[in-house]
Amino acid sequence: MTEIQEKLFALQDKEYRAGSVKLNPTVDPDTIIGVRIPALRALAKELKDTDEAIAFLACLPHRYFEEYQLHTFLLAPVKDFDEGATQVQRLLPFLNSWAQTDSMRIKAFDREPERLLPNIENWLISDHAYTVRYAILCLMNLFLDKRFDEEYPAMVAAVHSEEYYVRMMQAWYFATALAKQYDSVLPYLTERRLDKWVHNKTIQKAVESYRITDEQKIHLKTLRQR
Repeated sequence: MTEIQEKLFALQDKEYRAGSVKLNPTVDPDTIIGVRIPALRALAKELKDTDEAIAFLACLPHRYFEEYQLHTFLLAPVKDFDEGATQVQRLLPFLNSWAQTDSMRIKAFDREPERLLPNIENWLISDHAYTVRYAILCLMNLFLDKRFDEEYPAMVAAVHSEEYYVRMMQAWYFATALAKQYDSVLPYLTERRLDKWVHNKTIQKAVESYRITDEQKIHLKTLRQR
């Protein structure tokens, strides 16, 4: 067992582990230690810029689910775009849970989001479900406000997948887009441009959102596909 693995097991919360196993059905339960997110973030802060962290980031694949989560938290402060892009590209093929992709937010990408677009385009056509999910997440986090362009929802709509966690991410994207860019995104529903499951899940998530007006919710309910 490595020193970092020992540190993770020292933070183990068995009650939390049981919940984590249920929430991550795509992950081998034997690889889940059961470490709470605040504890993982604190460990990442403790390890930041140490030789131990550098060696850990260079070593893939990892054995445990939380090692991948720790990996994403160690990458979060990276400010150099090229380094961040290279590190994420190395890591993505090994991720196997929404909890790993959704916790990864790289400072360099927030600072220079336009530079990430070629990577996003490549990730969207990946055969790996969680690489696709991460690409859509980046479009949602970085390109739904002042950087919005109508080409971005078109990129998300062009993804056709049977993977549950990809389709859920598409629905999350479009529900968020309705909250931020309602008039631009509504035609994806009125013109039925989305796969039926994604279409209906988008409406469900939008109707549950406090950021959608009551009037908008009434209209969205009429657009459900039978």
